[in-house]
Order: sequence, then C-alpha cells, then structure tokens
Amino acid sequence: MKKIGIVGCGNLGASILEGVRKVHADCQIYGSKRDLSTLPKYLFEKGILTDDNALLLKESEIIILALKPYTILNFLKENAHLIDPARHTLVSVATGIQINEITEVVTEGIGIYRAMPNTAASVNESMTAISSGLDPLNRKDDISALFESLGEVVFIDELLMESATILGACGVAYVLRFMRAMIQGGIEVGFDATTATKIVSQTMKGASELIIQNDSHPEAEIDRVTTPKGCTIVGLNEMEHAGFSSALIKGIVTSYKRIERKN
Repeated sequence: MKKIGIVGCGNLGASILEGVRKVHADCQIYGSKRDLSTLPKYLFEKGILTDDNALLLKESEIIILALKPYTILNFLKENAHLIDPARHTLVSVATGIQINEITEVVTEGIGIYRAMPNTAASVNESMTAISSGLDPLNRKDDISALFESLGEVVFIDELLMESATILGACGVAYVLRFMRAMIQGGIEVGFDATTATKIVSQTMKGASELIIQNDSHPEAEIDRVTTPKGCTIVGLNEMEHAGFSSALIKGIVTSYKRIERKN
C-alpha cells in the first residue's frame, strides 16, 4: 500500500481513515483538517493528523481529496506547486467535481481518479464507485486495493458518477430513514426501542445478504416471504397504496437533479 494522505478529515475523510487503518495496520496515513480540536481523540491513534497540508502532500503518494466541493478547486490551485506528477496520484471524493475540472488547475500529466465511497467505510462496508482519468503511474491496482479495504468496489464511466453518488452515498441516509421508520413501527406494536433496533438491524442485514449471496432480485426474495392472504402481502400492499416505492424513487431522482443543477 502506498503512502496515503487524506485532505479533509470531515465525516467521510475520517471514515476512510478509520476503514483503511483497520485493514492496513502498517500503512502510513496522513490526515488533515483546519481545526484539529474538532476531531475525536481516538482518531489520532489511526493516523498522523495535521493542519499542515504542505506536510501531508510532501509525505504522501496517493492523495484523497475529501474536501467540500466548493473548496476543492481552490485548494488545488493554491497547492499546485506541491503536487508532483512523478509521485502523486489524486483521488477526489467530492460530489459533482469532474475530472476535467481538476485537470485544468493541476500540473499537466497528474494521475487523477474520482471515487465515491460512503460513511460505512469506517466499518469496512462501503460501496465505492470509481472512475479514472490519466494514470501515468499505473496505480489502478493500488487505488482498487485501497477502496476494497473499505468494502466493495465497482469501476464505472465517469458519466455515471453522479448517479452512483445518489444511489451509494446518499443511499445510506435513505436506508437509515427506512430503518428508523421500521423501528418506530416496531415500537408501536409493542417493542422497546433497543429491541426494535436490534431486530430491524439484523433483518436489514439478512435481507441484504440474501440478495448478495443468492445473486437474486429483491422481488424473488419477497415472493418467498409472502403467502396468499398472509400478513406480509397486506402490509406490502398498504405501503404501496401510500406511495412507498414512488416516494423513494422520487427522492432519488430529486437528489440527482440537485447535483445536475450544480454542474
């Protein structure tokens, strides 16, 4: 594993740092943030944390740019003289910032990737979509190994990166909101919050594993649960009458349109 620098240890950057450290115990990882006092103390045990980005760039080879989208290009302009095409590969995890935008503000010939992991990286269960621009140092395997240590990886065309952002990154929030609703329903039918949370969490995990391990479609697994005149099908039908699937699809499409407008 190459020397890694994470510029911007906010929620996502910190999650990446935690996830990589769990798998690569001996890897050198630098992480930066303007105000280190806002970081949890345990994170200082995971990597070398600093407010000096010049030091991070000097000591790292793969640079993960986990900055806010509206700050990333200014950061690259200000630090272009410290980014070396013969040594550095940039990986942007900023929503909506395209590879060609980065290319315009950095030294010609720099290796550039875009990646979109999610906050489940901290527990090594992220879904990360990756697309690439130039790669003069042939680091595709290194980039793949880095994000595989955080969970699952899929390489996609950059034209689909915004879609991947909505489905894989924003999707965590959508799933958690669904889980919260299930927990609330569980409380209404008699469980305390702790027990309802445990039941819902494991049920959610089990449902995901059915799809992953059986390589099946969700509807096929639903058919195995529903029986004629049973309690499952009446519950599903009531949810659909209330617009469950439609509301979720509309939410995904609305989030996607927000990114499109920004671009």
